[in-house]
Amino acid sequence: MEMLLSTKGTTICLFFFVLSLAAAIEIPLSVSQLPTITEQSHTQVAYPFDEDFTIKCEARGNPQPTFNWTKDGKPFDLSSDPRIVTSNNSGTFVIQNRGIINNFQGKYRCFASNLLGTAMSEEIELIVPSVPKFPKEKIEPLDVEHGDSVILHCNPPKGIPPLHIYWMNIDLQHIPQDERVSMSLKGDLYFANVEESDSRSDYCCFAAFPRLRTIVQKMPMTLKVSRSNFIKERKPKLLIPPESAGSSSSVTVIKGGVLLLECIAEGLPTPHLSWVKVTGNMPKDEPETENFGKILKIDQVTAADEGTYQCTASNPVGRARHEFHVHVEEPPQWLKKPEGGVYSVGANLVLLCEAIGNPEPSIQWKLNGMPIDGRTFRGRVSTREISLTNLQLQDSAVFQCEATNKHGTILASANINVLNIAPLILTPDGENYATVVGYSAFLHCDIFASPAADVRWTKDDSIEPLSAFHYELYKNGTLEIRDTKKEDSGSYACWAANSVGKRAITANLDIRDATKLVVTPKNPRVLKSHSILLKCQAEYDSHLKHSFKLSWRKDGGELPVNSTEGGRIILDRDTLFISSVLLEDQGVYKCVASTALDTAEAEAQLIVLDVPDPPEDLQLSENQNRSVRLSWKAGASHNSPVNESIIEFEENRWEPETWQELIRVPGNDTTALLPLAPYVNYQFRVVSVNAVGRSQPSKPSLRYATPPAAPDKNPENIRVEASEPNEMVMKWEPLKPMERNGPGLEYKVSWRQRGVETDWNEELVKKHSLSVKNVPTFVPYEIKVQAVNNLGSGPEPNITIGYSGEDVPDAAPAGVSVEVLNSTLVEVFWVGIPRDRVRGHLRGYKVNWWKTRSMLDGKRHHPEKHFLTFVGERNYGMIPGLEPFSEFRLTVSAFTSRGDGPESSPVVFKTPEGVPEQPRFLRILNFDKDSVTLSWGLPKKANGHLTGYILQYQIINETHEVGAVSNVSVANHSALSWHLAGLSPSTKYKFYIKACTAKGCGKAATEEGLTLAQGSKGSGRISDAVKPTPKFQPSEALEPGTEYTIRLVTKNWVDNNSIFEDVIETRGRAYAGIYEGISTQGWFIGLMCAIALLTLLLLTVCFVRRNKGGKYSVKEKEDLHPDPEAQSIKDEIFGEYSDSDEKPLKGSLQSLNGDIKATGSADSLVDYGEGEHGMFNEDGSFIGAYSGSKEKGSVESTGSSTATFPLHA
Repeated sequence: MEMLLSTKGTTICLFFFVLSLAAAIEIPLSVSQLPTITEQSHTQVAYPFDEDFTIKCEARGNPQPTFNWTKDGKPFDLSSDPRIVTSNNSGTFVIQNRGIINNFQGKYRCFASNLLGTAMSEEIELIVPSVPKFPKEKIEPLDVEHGDSVILHCNPPKGIPPLHIYWMNIDLQHIPQDERVSMSLKGDLYFANVEESDSRSDYCCFAAFPRLRTIVQKMPMTLKVSRSNFIKERKPKLLIPPESAGSSSSVTVIKGGVLLLECIAEGLPTPHLSWVKVTGNMPKDEPETENFGKILKIDQVTAADEGTYQCTASNPVGRARHEFHVHVEEPPQWLKKPEGGVYSVGANLVLLCEAIGNPEPSIQWKLNGMPIDGRTFRGRVSTREISLTNLQLQDSAVFQCEATNKHGTILASANINVLNIAPLILTPDGENYATVVGYSAFLHCDIFASPAADVRWTKDDSIEPLSAFHYELYKNGTLEIRDTKKEDSGSYACWAANSVGKRAITANLDIRDATKLVVTPKNPRVLKSHSILLKCQAEYDSHLKHSFKLSWRKDGGELPVNSTEGGRIILDRDTLFISSVLLEDQGVYKCVASTALDTAEAEAQLIVLDVPDPPEDLQLSENQNRSVRLSWKAGASHNSPVNESIIEFEENRWEPETWQELIRVPGNDTTALLPLAPYVNYQFRVVSVNAVGRSQPSKPSLRYATPPAAPDKNPENIRVEASEPNEMVMKWEPLKPMERNGPGLEYKVSWRQRGVETDWNEELVKKHSLSVKNVPTFVPYEIKVQAVNNLGSGPEPNITIGYSGEDVPDAAPAGVSVEVLNSTLVEVFWVGIPRDRVRGHLRGYKVNWWKTRSMLDGKRHHPEKHFLTFVGERNYGMIPGLEPFSEFRLTVSAFTSRGDGPESSPVVFKTPEGVPEQPRFLRILNFDKDSVTLSWGLPKKANGHLTGYILQYQIINETHEVGAVSNVSVANHSALSWHLAGLSPSTKYKFYIKACTAKGCGKAATEEGLTLAQGSKGSGRISDAVKPTPKFQPSEALEPGTEYTIRLVTKNWVDNNSIFEDVIETRGRAYAGIYEGISTQGWFIGLMCAIALLTLLLLTVCFVRRNKGGKYSVKEKEDLHPDPEAQSIKDEIFGEYSDSDEKPLKGSLQSLNGDIKATGSADSLVDYGEGEHGMFNEDGSFIGAYSGSKEKGSVESTGSSTATFPLHA
């Protein structure tokens, strides 16, 4: 195969395969040559519905041949009939279908001649069929008796085969045929014996000629069957072949054709036909028969089918036979045909002609279409051979060999061209070729020469012929360069020479880079339903980019691609995307790149992983009471080996339709011995597991029921749970349904007091608990629980020790003492109660305490109890969080799970003084250039007798730099203000105030301020804490007629950033003077008196109407006249309510120097107990704070300059 692509005048050789290198090159038409028949018609039928009939005969030669025809062996003049139309330089003619054309029927032969010789065609038969018709005739009715044999003859007209014959009635319904009634190959209808039902008057024979598009009908025939008085039973008699043919006949069949042997018999009962081959074997075990066994058919007959065949017709009365001697013959076939060619002057010629056939064909030689006359022919002629020596130019001729027998004629022609010419190079000069590295290049040099030419190739400027191992020169002049490299590029020359002359052409060769492909990923493994993207990376020569094409294939076939947007497989140039991968997507995906010069392929094996298919064909074997063997066939693993198989079971007694796992086996096992429980009706299924996941379960196996048995185990987790005193409740975990082993499950409970020699108490119960009354409180018992069913008891049970019901302790701890560690922490000691007084499991001890009075004011408090619990057999504990300088009472009690025992006698203890809490506020009342007046509030809790205050101050600036702290001691404990002098003008200070007792000083409240500059008016700073939400804030204690700077800042004393700042001046006394002036005017005094009289009158009227109208509500009365005593009590219990205006800004809880710190104790947390909202673990770790509440009326302060007032003391 040779493929050329012409681009801009360049002929590029894609691929070239040399075909029949040894064959003679076709003679160019430019060279004188004999005529050669190139096209001719064969047997042709002139159908009446065609408009014309074409008989073809075409030939080539130089000079141009002329054409002559013969018909039936005689010259036929194409101009003899005007209906014949011819063409110039062609032997083809057309017969127009006008009038009677029967005279054109015959056998035609075409002759094409020029100066050198004559070529002859094979015979062309033209058949002109007539329209088939049945003759008009009167057919007499046939009268026969029941049981007679009848033949209805069709005698169809002649026509072009194939011929199809049908027997039908007048309604075009087929006449039923069977072994009794059947049609012969000639179309006659045979009745082996007639029945009365065969009587009818419309037996019609139809003959169909499909090629003539014609169906003709014979006149209807009448058959009358009358009843016979006796049964005409008789042995079979052959109707085909007739008895006149004797007991045997000869049949000739053409090899490769169809052999049809027919036997039809009459008789009563209806005969049955059978066939055998007397000589040799039938071609098949059972020969093919048709027409109810009456025809033996053999297709594609071979010589082995020759022999004697016998048909036998038999019925109960007798039988009849006939033998067919089959002879297989064949038309002529060539063994050797004469071969034409080009010969040089002086050469010798030998032509052979051999044919076979049956009968053996005769051979006839012809020269230029005429029989060879041995007297004038200078060569030697025999039946199978012609020879000539020392050929000359005038010996050029067309030799014909014809082989003939009775079955046909075959013709072979040999053109003998004797030429003496210089080489002709048929390939154009200057051809450009291209190939890619590693491929072969084929440079063509098609040459015609006689005598044969010598051919050689040279490269570039060299005159030496190419002879390297990767060059090969073919006989037709083509040069192959194998495994090309870049250096093979260049100019090549082809030289051809013979004794008459020489010629040469040039060719140019370019070597391109080969196309390379890589598909990534190489062999991807993808989970089913996931996506995969394959990318094809290509490298190719830039000269070939216009012809570069990329395509994808799967498993060698076209890839079923849906490139629409919603498609699952999408191709986009060099990428292949598959979404929702299916199992059928698995395979080899090949990327194919092609250019004008080469093709490259790269592939990737896509492996789709999925869960295994479910196992199949579950079988049970080795049936035992407690085991059975399960076998199965594993499903497909889908490229991920099965790791394990899970065998599940379902039983229909306890949990029907619920599948449970039984065992797991390795993935390569397909059988398992299953352990079974008694009294269960099992069915099994198998689930396969691989790295992807679990398969669907297999179909269930058949059910397998195990017989019942006594229990194999007893209940577990036997225990005695909390109950009432003098009662014992025994509980246990009941057996699972699969552990019952049989019907009628009960539990035999046995118990007796430990250490007491007595018989076991026993009771059978169906539930999984038993309550026993009237037992001693908290006494140990030995307990046994045994499973029992209808088939027996379980194994001997183990003994479990349990205690009867608990009660609260009946004794209080003794020797309770308290050691005060500091003002807020004490340690308590006690002596535990005796073991026999616990009456249960000792859980621990509870310490209760409550405050009785304050040591500061002597005021007694409403007792509010707090407690801590200490787990286990402890005899001490730490009580934190006490109020300093207070008196407390404390008791200790033991407790069990039933509750607390009696409390010990109260112990009184007192806490010493502590340091005070932070003062409620610190304010700057007045600022001057070198002094400031400060005011502060009492501490929230004094925690002792106040001894005074410590006032501290230091210079600060905006960069967080601070000066040294100066201390001022305020010895007067009742002082709440201080005038501080000796300050620097225009300086920012931070002030601290701490309250002190004999124990020490507490946390400081702080404030900041800026002294005035030299010459400024005295000024002070008043600060109020403002909630973020109010839109106004009243400010009091301002001096009239004074200028103030109003600044709104965030609660951050470090950066002091202002949100708002403005300068205002309060109204001075001048405004008051205006009002005082008005009040002394007479008209103003009179106006005020009139308004007062009018108001008094209105009040009088209202009072009278009120008394008449009824009483006002109690609620209104209470609102108008609140009870002072009740209000006082209310205030004392709940404390004074602090409005939101006095609450500090969010985020102001921490002071500048971090005074607010968590207070703690150096004592170990192990010593602390468990409170109502907090517990200690058994190892003593602290869980929560002790239980208690803050003293009513306390309000926390942030230590900033909030306007706060004292609560009720």
